[in-house]
Amino acid sequence: MVRPSGGLAGMSAARDDDHLREECGVFGVWGAADAAALTALGLHALQHRGQEATGIVSFDGERFHSHKALGLVGDAFSDARVMARLPGAAAIGHNRYATTGDTVLRNVQPLYADFEFGGLAVGHNGNLTNAHALRRALVRRGCLFQSTTDSEVFVHLIAISLYGTVVDRLIDALKQVQGAYSLVALTSEALIGVRDPFGVRPLILGRLAGRDGAWVLASETCALDIVGAAFVRDVEPGEIVVIDDAGVRSIKPWAKQPSRFCIFEHIYFARPDSIVEGTAVYEVRKRIGAELARESHTAADIVVPVPDSGVPAAMGYAAEAGVPFELGIIRNHYVGRTFIEPTDQIRHLGVKLKHSANRALLAGKRVILVDDSIVRGTTSRKIVEMVRAAGATEVHMRVSSPPTTHSCFYGIDTPERDQLLAARNDVDAMARIIGVDSLAFISIDGLYRAVAGAARDARRPQFCDACFTGDYPIPLTDQSDQSNDRQLSLLAETR
Repeated sequence: MVRPSGGLAGMSAARDDDHLREECGVFGVWGAADAAALTALGLHALQHRGQEATGIVSFDGERFHSHKALGLVGDAFSDARVMARLPGAAAIGHNRYATTGDTVLRNVQPLYADFEFGGLAVGHNGNLTNAHALRRALVRRGCLFQSTTDSEVFVHLIAISLYGTVVDRLIDALKQVQGAYSLVALTSEALIGVRDPFGVRPLILGRLAGRDGAWVLASETCALDIVGAAFVRDVEPGEIVVIDDAGVRSIKPWAKQPSRFCIFEHIYFARPDSIVEGTAVYEVRKRIGAELARESHTAADIVVPVPDSGVPAAMGYAAEAGVPFELGIIRNHYVGRTFIEPTDQIRHLGVKLKHSANRALLAGKRVILVDDSIVRGTTSRKIVEMVRAAGATEVHMRVSSPPTTHSCFYGIDTPERDQLLAARNDVDAMARIIGVDSLAFISIDGLYRAVAGAARDARRPQFCDACFTGDYPIPLTDQSDQSNDRQLSLLAETR
């Protein structure tokens, strides 16, 4: 059974309500004596994928050990006494940003359960689109849920499976779920990695040098770099990799599907120094900026990124347009996570906690602001006001993604569609709302050219781009069920 060592390590990060939120990060190690310490380092590198909570489960050859906490990795795992309670040569870890379930300790992953075959820990990145339907069915069967996260559905499906081996039970569970996910699982016998059949969420395989063949699973290559591991390959869409003392074996239980990797990994989510699907993220973002300049450049004196996510695209834009790149907005990296905003007036000034205008640079200039996305538009409007107050004579905004017109149901926390600025307004109206002289987004074909070298094939898109196009590659079972429930409720009220 698992030995818990959990506690609160601080409150979750203050939410930025005008940005697409990261998904989650997963990491796993097999065959290294200090597996938990390596996992903590890997989670540090993946901190950008989730800042609300973190956890590690290790296995020492006889027992499982666990530590989970709300807050950042550094808060949770900087104490040597905590790490001493996570012995073993195998471990998995998880950074959480909640897309389902509240941010409370019981929802923090990896989830752990004791089965008849022994212990199993699971860390999950993504979202199941039939989790509510499965949960209702499991509750009717008598399953008792301990959390409100959809990841627990995996645990119960494995528990009730009639197959014998852990891997067969996992395959049985996976064939019942729908959604976009990658996951890492740890048993007493193996480390397991899984990617959904469409490959929407990332997962990679690496190997630790000089550690007797220790293996690593991670969401991004930047997590390999921090632990000194070499990249081996991407886990393929629809692939299960089983890692044990004999090595790595691959299982592909699904019929092959066209890959639909999340294109927002290239635009924003992945860390700039990661290699994603064989492509350097930093270079892709510069190409996106260059394409944006070719499509929509206007006369200006300087190109200014909205930091930090807009920096590579702004560099590419400036180089293509032949306009100086300048840091006209400075980001404060030391904003406290528990800052209290007691009044509406103070809350309105909150954007200045994170960003400040470089007045000496902006005064008297025609400015092109480059950002990665516009969601609700509230932060964009405040930044534009700040740049104008610093003396800019013109402010033009260029966005390195197409308009976000649809909600994501595959693991990215986006607002309801009626709260998305682009779902309710055309580009001219959006420009008036956020207060810019002009506004332009990269086209969907321009985005594909920058990322993949060719325009989007509407018959067979290479990526999941549902937030821009409404083309959802995986069925939205829970959304249909909820819509039907609402219609039945309205019907009942009229009777």
